[in-house]
Amino acid sequence: MAQFLPAPRVIHVDTRGAIILDEESPETRDSRGIYFPNHYEAVSHIALDIGGSLAKVVFFTRSSDPPASPSLRVDGTSSSDEESSSLPNGTTGALKPKLTGALTPLVLDAHSDTNRLGTDAFTADLLNRARTRHFPGGSLNFTRFETDDIESCIHFLRGLIERSAELNRVSLESMRESVKIIATGGGAHRFYDLLKSELGVDVHREDEMECLITGLGFITLIPDEVYWFSDELVHEVVSGGQSSVSTVPTVLERPSPNPPKFAVSFESSPATQLPCLLVNIGSGVSIIKVDADGSFERVSGTSLGGGTLWGLLSLLTQATSFDEMLALSEKGNNELVDMLVGDIYGQDYSKLGLKSTMIASSFGKVFKKGETKRTFAPEDISKSLLYALSNNIGQIAYMNAEKYNLERIYFGGCFIRGHAATIATLSYAIRFWSKGTKRALFLRHEGFLGAIGAWIKNIEK
Repeated sequence: MAQFLPAPRVIHVDTRGAIILDEESPETRDSRGIYFPNHYEAVSHIALDIGGSLAKVVFFTRSSDPPASPSLRVDGTSSSDEESSSLPNGTTGALKPKLTGALTPLVLDAHSDTNRLGTDAFTADLLNRARTRHFPGGSLNFTRFETDDIESCIHFLRGLIERSAELNRVSLESMRESVKIIATGGGAHRFYDLLKSELGVDVHREDEMECLITGLGFITLIPDEVYWFSDELVHEVVSGGQSSVSTVPTVLERPSPNPPKFAVSFESSPATQLPCLLVNIGSGVSIIKVDADGSFERVSGTSLGGGTLWGLLSLLTQATSFDEMLALSEKGNNELVDMLVGDIYGQDYSKLGLKSTMIASSFGKVFKKGETKRTFAPEDISKSLLYALSNNIGQIAYMNAEKYNLERIYFGGCFIRGHAATIATLSYAIRFWSKGTKRALFLRHEGFLGAIGAWIKNIEK
């Protein structure tokens, strides 16, 4: 009887009126859900991007109730005049399945008894299920786990599937027949057999780079997703708020060791902007050139990425998670660790346009010949290493943008995590080396591009 309710072969995501939800906590600032008030179609697949350090999960849950308010902006101000409020069941760690929504099964309950109900009753039951399954509204949810703890990720997915079966009043067997895991990243191959055996669902693998570009193309269509530091604010930081902001200075001063709370500008009327450069900063860094027709090529990269920061700070500090490391860096003063231009010249090096506060040598103050080995605060070490990697990535990104004559440079990857010092440093590097002609662009969901792409690619099929 399933032919009465054929599942659509092509499911389009209706993004009209899309709203980015409130952050659940500072630790989940890159995991804000996106509410689609006009999306009707059933979605039962889960996207999983398993990298070297983190496993990112994206899934859609049905909910007829809109969120209480749009999200808070990166600078802490609301994107509307409505009073902000937290999502239900907010957590400081992985997102939990919401009681107001669930994966929507694409099959009917296997336990429906057609002989007992009769033809008319069964048809009515089908229609009732159709109405339940196709009411508008639902949220795209984001969460992540450490790859070394993949068991916790699998436990989360198993719970999501079981809860969805319960809330949809279908058997667990039917729910598993509906659900598919769309996996990408290196872990899609490494954990393929484990996912199939532990979850009892089909697992499909997608190409990592294709998913990144597909994810970028989709997420940049969401209002207030793309943001950047405005020219005016960068100039104001340079001039101390005293000069005119009508022009951008040729030489931009580096952000201070304790950067201010930068306000940002948002793309409120988004449209796909190609060609562009995507700098995806995960454990390592991939730099991808995207052409006007959507074709792409990995043109550069570096092994010095988030995994480098994570690994070295694990050796040098007591921090046990990436968020702890970022929290340390927010309290640090890199001038106690880094050798600055002023430490060498005693002043600016005006002939080359180098301010005295610019870093001449990362960790340059650590070694002093003939002196007793000194100790340095973990906060200062964290700040110095974060600046070193961010500056290096920013310069490589600029050189590739210059080589291929690209003005739009998107930064993605879980390395960023909405962290002010990271964003400030990458922005500075692009503005400094391009002499103010290029701008660094950032994404609220910067760490989930691959998972979003895997989710979208399955929908398009």
